[in-house]
Amino acid sequence: MAAGDRVAVPGHVQFGDELLLGPGTPYRWRTLDGWEDSPPLDSGTVSRSDAHGAYLGRLLAQPRTITLDDMVIRTEPRRMGAAVRALRAATALRDDEQPLVVQLDDEPPLLSFARCIRRSIPVQVGGYAIGIVQGAALQFEATDPRRYGLVEQQVEARLPAAEPGLDWQVTPGPERLLYPIAFGAPGSMGSLLAVNEGDAPAHPTVVIRGPVSLPSVTNVATGAAIEYDIDLALDDELVIDTRDGTVMLNKSADRLYTVTARSVPESLFTLPPGTASLLFRAAPGATDPRASCSLRWRSAHW
Repeated sequence: MAAGDRVAVPGHVQFGDELLLGPGTPYRWRTLDGWEDSPPLDSGTVSRSDAHGAYLGRLLAQPRTITLDDMVIRTEPRRMGAAVRALRAATALRDDEQPLVVQLDDEPPLLSFARCIRRSIPVQVGGYAIGIVQGAALQFEATDPRRYGLVEQQVEARLPAAEPGLDWQVTPGPERLLYPIAFGAPGSMGSLLAVNEGDAPAHPTVVIRGPVSLPSVTNVATGAAIEYDIDLALDDELVIDTRDGTVMLNKSADRLYTVTARSVPESLFTLPPGTASLLFRAAPGATDPRASCSLRWRSAHW
């Protein structure tokens, strides 16, 4: 199932595959804290020891805490137990993060990846009997504080290849061109255009398929590049997860050690807000049309 596939109207919140809260469900909420707030920050700014002020440092966002508060659970009389059991099961303690999708108005919903770290369900006198529990709360923690568009975008490119050129056809006798003129198939430029519609840097997943040697991807605007001293055969696939900083060959073998001195750390290879132009390149003279590079990413928002 796709993340947020049950989100349909403003006020819907979906956690994982099954739990839907908001209009048309037993679980209504009144406040959502931490969703539109800026996440807490770690500052790398260091005070000057010999002058006023400080040396400017990087700001790095901490995990985002999201709280659905002042919730009301409403069911048919004497049916509250089943609704509470379903809520407990969907928000049970677990080691991995699940999609948390929120739609506030007519704008497209946004996606976070989080775990439920606190659940509060008051037991009130008569509440289970009449089918109303008030003051419930759910709290989530997202280790990645960014929020993302639901649609995962993808672009792909082949290695640069020259165009074959004009197909000259000459008839016997006086030389002349025969129409229509065949200019040949267009050559590949090895370029990729990635659009991040958010306001935060997005970490792409880069997939390089062989046959290719010394593959690299370079951001034209910033000059940042990732490059690997590796030979990929026809059926080989190198997957670079720039958020986790991993480089895996055929989903099983770690090849992070093949990174070259020209590369930036994978975690610093991001798509800034806006449009990024990137180039797929390989060892000098490499033009095999079967080699390819694809990027997958979601637009990222603070």
